Amino acid sequence: MSDPILTLPEVAVLLKVAEKTVYTMARNGQIPAFKVRGQWRFKLDDIDGWIDKTKATVRSFARSKQYLADGSGPQDRAARGQILGSHQRGERTG
Repeated sequence: MSDPILTLPEVAVLLKVAEKTVYTMARNGQIPAFKVRGQWRFKLDDIDGWIDKTKATVRSFARSKQYLADGSGPQDRAARGQILGSHQRGERTG
């Protein structure tokens, strides 16, 4: 049995985003897509795989040292250092 092929509006509904968003993502190669006579088309299995991969990437990032909820990540420490440094020099922030 062949894999169902979706249109751009169908993918937009599936992802709950604007059609323009899906169009831009397809044009930029951010989502698996192909064209048939100038019209974007999407294989359902490819979209499902892309969703799973995207969720895994977000989970991986959330667990990484760059994104710690306790504020101990490297970016958080750098920001605190900049703020503390400016206060020590008598500068105002904000």
